[in-house]
Amino acid sequence: MKVLLTGGAGFIGRNLVEAYLKRGDQVVVVDSKAAHTEFEWLSDCKVYGVDIRDEAFVDIVKKEKPDLINHHAAQIDVQSAIADPIKDASINILGTINVLEACRSVPGCRLIYPSSAAIYGTPDYLGVDELHPIRPLSMYGISKYNPEEYIRTYSNLYGIRYTIFRYANVYGRYQDPKGEGGVICVLMNSALKKQLFTMFGDGKQTRDFIHVDDIVSANLLASDESFNDVFNISTGKATSLIETVQYMEGVAGFELEKQIKEERKGDIKHSYLTNEKALAKMGWAPRIDIKKGLGETYSFYRS
Repeated sequence: MKVLLTGGAGFIGRNLVEAYLKRGDQVVVVDSKAAHTEFEWLSDCKVYGVDIRDEAFVDIVKKEKPDLINHHAAQIDVQSAIADPIKDASINILGTINVLEACRSVPGCRLIYPSSAAIYGTPDYLGVDELHPIRPLSMYGISKYNPEEYIRTYSNLYGIRYTIFRYANVYGRYQDPKGEGGVICVLMNSALKKQLFTMFGDGKQTRDFIHVDDIVSANLLASDESFNDVFNISTGKATSLIETVQYMEGVAGFELEKQIKEERKGDIKHSYLTNEKALAKMGWAPRIDIKKGLGETYSFYRS
């Protein structure tokens, strides 16, 4: 199978590149960062350093004729979206429309699109399922949800088969300290470098932290079969920040130096997503709990 992966130079993208190549797929990567930087893990891929918003992107898709576009290129930083909502919308919304236009130019081409738990906003109930009201608290949440509607409409009009994922807080190897799962990356850096870790609020706030390997396994399932549906990809469990810090200290073998600052305004206090739908329709379930995931990630960076 030929997979065209947007955002292949990013955190999740790099993990997907490795997984696709390992199972023998032909991988084409489109990532604007590759226009100025060579990435060694892309040496076995055909690489285009092109922005997904460019007309050239559509030409690339027409030329390569992929079986699947896995669209992980995005603006992922909530604070950047607030500071520059026009740029955020341009990349996440207009960029995805361009991807859809490219996808429909190749008969039979299918699509994977990663949305986000950020679309739900403050939960009305826990765990948050796929029927929960959509009330994003940031421009980022808006710009991740809006493409979902475009994808459903393109599918109805042009027959594009798709799978939409709503990721919980992703962490793991190769992660950038930005994005929704960034607290673990910051915590990991504090442990590795024995630096001060800043905790906002009382530490009782909870999140649903999912390891990148579980994200990859969901993507591989949707690469082989499109489900024309939306799925939470999550552990289905809430873990508090205090617990996460304690697990990290157990992995590192020492107590971290911590400082506590005032809780940040606008932060959601508690959140976790259900994953029963993904199990029922896709046969997917998470395999890595937070303790194991932190241990594997810490060992990866230590080595």
